[in-house]
Amino acid sequence: MYSAIRTFFLSSFILLAGALCAQPKKVVADKIAAVVGDRIILQSDVRNSVADMARRGENLPPNAECMIMEQAVVSKVMMLQAEKDSLPVTEEDVEADLDNRIRSYINQFGSQEAVEEIAGKTIYQIKDDARESVREQKLAASMQRKIVENVRITPVEVKAWFDKIPKDSLPFYESELEIGQIILYPKASRDLEQYIIGEMNNYRRQIELKLTNFEQLAKRVSEDPGSKDRGGQYQLNRNEKTWDPVFISTSFRLKEGEISPPVKSKFGFHIIQMVQRNGDDAIVRHILRIPPVTSDELDQAKRKLDTVRSKIIAGTLTFNEGAAKYSDEESAKYTGPYLTNRDGSTFVTIDQLDKDMVSLLAKLKPGDYSMPVAYENEQGKKGVRIVHLKSRSTPHRMNFQDDYSKIAQFALEEKKAKVMEKWIQNKLETYYVKIDPGTAEECPQLKKFSADN
Repeated sequence: MYSAIRTFFLSSFILLAGALCAQPKKVVADKIAAVVGDRIILQSDVRNSVADMARRGENLPPNAECMIMEQAVVSKVMMLQAEKDSLPVTEEDVEADLDNRIRSYINQFGSQEAVEEIAGKTIYQIKDDARESVREQKLAASMQRKIVENVRITPVEVKAWFDKIPKDSLPFYESELEIGQIILYPKASRDLEQYIIGEMNNYRRQIELKLTNFEQLAKRVSEDPGSKDRGGQYQLNRNEKTWDPVFISTSFRLKEGEISPPVKSKFGFHIIQMVQRNGDDAIVRHILRIPPVTSDELDQAKRKLDTVRSKIIAGTLTFNEGAAKYSDEESAKYTGPYLTNRDGSTFVTIDQLDKDMVSLLAKLKPGDYSMPVAYENEQGKKGVRIVHLKSRSTPHRMNFQDDYSKIAQFALEEKKAKVMEKWIQNKLETYYVKIDPGTAEECPQLKKFSADN
């Protein structure tokens, strides 16, 4: 059972995805694969989850359905205990989770209509069908946090965990780097802004005179790579904090079919068309134009950053302080100026960097600060940046001196998983668990859960 508990702990059990995006084909012979307390696990839900993992391109083990079943049983036990312990999960939490998941699928498939066509249901039906699954999942996650919230690990335990790894099994790490950057995005001249505004007003006239339509024009002239191929379309929620406030407020002042005058956000200038609105949810189209900055503006930004760099080298300003005060990257003000890995670590590998960064780092030694250099972000926005190479590790086998923080995290996760395993073993005795005989035959590891054993 240890592997099942560990798998559940590291990636919590989800059956919702199949409910949201499973192909709308009939299940000829569904069956109850397991009963835990007064809750059931359907074979179709398990298969939908496996199919969704495959759609996301995940590597599936040969016994994927058995693995999902194990996680499902564990999840149900934790959810039931969370209810018994009255752990708080509000309806607002559930609805917010559902809305976020629906939006992610709309972004993935391009529109609400596409999601509804793939699912064979309306968005309302998808949410209604998935609501109880989401609530159960959030309860299980809440119980999981409660079980392991006080688990700590000591340096002695970390050393003991590391010493148990056979020396020929130690992982090999490529070179990792800690890299910070301070970026300035200079503003375009007032004359160029006025020119762009004139072009945007001309787009509105073309659409209103029916010389073209908004979707076609967005595909042709919009500078937003995230929506250009979809004709500028986005699904919005008024309360979602990730959207630019000017963009959101302008969108929700529009009536269906109405097109806004040009408005300026932190990304550039937009015209926005309201396509459809339902309360705090809306579908809009937009065209983005970014006023170009000239070499004069870039040179001015370089001079400003050169002054910042001089202060950092002189020790009158730390790199973090400089980023918080001067950087135009919002993330620098909240999470700091250093690039982060997918796990939140500030150690990144060379393959995660843009090509300009790679060539720049070739000239730097650990501790160096680059001169201000021209920079263009993923959206094509031009700026200037200075880069700090804080550290660079050499390729090496895992060792206690260089990789203590990683080793400590691995050891802590294993200790938490063992605490989870012990908790589940104790709690299983207090809950009725019945595994379908056919399912137990296909997945022998499930027999240990059943009340018949």
